[in-house]
Amino acid sequence: MDLSNILNKDQRKSILDALLTPFSWGYGAGVWLRNTAFNIGLLPQEKFDVPVVSVGNITVGGTGKTPHVEYIIEALYRRYHLAVLSRGYKRKTKGFILASNNMTPRDIGDEPYQIYRKYGGLITLAVCEKRRKGIRELMRIDPDINLILLDDGFQHRYVIPKVNIVLVDYNRPPYQDKLMPLGTLREPAERLLRCEMVVVTKCPSDLTAMDRRMMKKELDLFPPPSQQLFFSNIRYADPVPVFPVQSPQLTSLQWLRDDDAVLCLTGIATPKPLVRYLRHFAASVKVMHFDDHHFFTRKDFSDIFKVYKSLEGKRKFIITTEKDAVRIMNNPYFPPTKRNCIYYIPMKVGFLETEGPNFIECLVEHIEKPDEDQPLASSNDYNQ
Repeated sequence: MDLSNILNKDQRKSILDALLTPFSWGYGAGVWLRNTAFNIGLLPQEKFDVPVVSVGNITVGGTGKTPHVEYIIEALYRRYHLAVLSRGYKRKTKGFILASNNMTPRDIGDEPYQIYRKYGGLITLAVCEKRRKGIRELMRIDPDINLILLDDGFQHRYVIPKVNIVLVDYNRPPYQDKLMPLGTLREPAERLLRCEMVVVTKCPSDLTAMDRRMMKKELDLFPPPSQQLFFSNIRYADPVPVFPVQSPQLTSLQWLRDDDAVLCLTGIATPKPLVRYLRHFAASVKVMHFDDHHFFTRKDFSDIFKVYKSLEGKRKFIITTEKDAVRIMNNPYFPPTKRNCIYYIPMKVGFLETEGPNFIECLVEHIEKPDEDQPLASSNDYNQ
């Protein structure tokens, strides 16, 4: 029975919320039991001699972890012998893998591959679903490593990081969200009190001082220096060809005209910011969206180019994200004759000015702060 014919949107949402609420309570109970087990020492935790910086979130996807990790790498690789450890989400391999030049996103995951492709000669990068094992292997391979970035490590409590950085999406503040599956929270919002630094991401460029004070009040964090709050936004660069071409047709989106057409192709958690950005320019924009971390099939490309062919434009382009581009450039099903029409938009992070130390200064201060004496939990169960 199609309820849309007899119920309005609010009524359908109320019914769905009622159905999902018991599951959300059950999920919350499981999260509470797990965190309690860590807090009282039933589950083992380990602190390492090398400083570990965890970059994570408390919601499902889309807060901008990868560009923030890249921001930290660019700021600190000259100062530290730096390594990055990721789980390698959606890779087709298992266990510890040290990234090398002959690997693809299927070997290490698309986000680690994107990072390695940019900074492979400057850092060490590895993937391992068991983070303690991954850290030990990194230190065994290169004992000179003196800083490790743990990508998406906030929920992985087997490792005690020196610094916990948690990202919060400005458009989905945790105090307006609910636990999965009723909402997108992986943990209750009060778990933010477990971290040293909070970054509100994807902020509008014209965020006012009043907006920042309201967000700070709602997040209810400890006052500095116990916790420090920062605000960042996404900044897009000029388009780059996904495949090498001698004479790119599109070197700036400013060159798009009203008789041009763009197919925006995405396989990320939150495509709306890119779509909104593209629609600021003159060309017409059509969107094709796939699931986050989607590996494109032969049929996918057949469907994509049917839509591309149907676009009405004097010039036609496919524009995708940097994360999608690394999967596309390594995909054997992409038609070789179409390589000159697809571009990606590089995405960088910028921090809005705040009172006190900037983000990197604050991070370095935390990294180099002498450790407080605290008993370390047992490091048994090495493979976690």
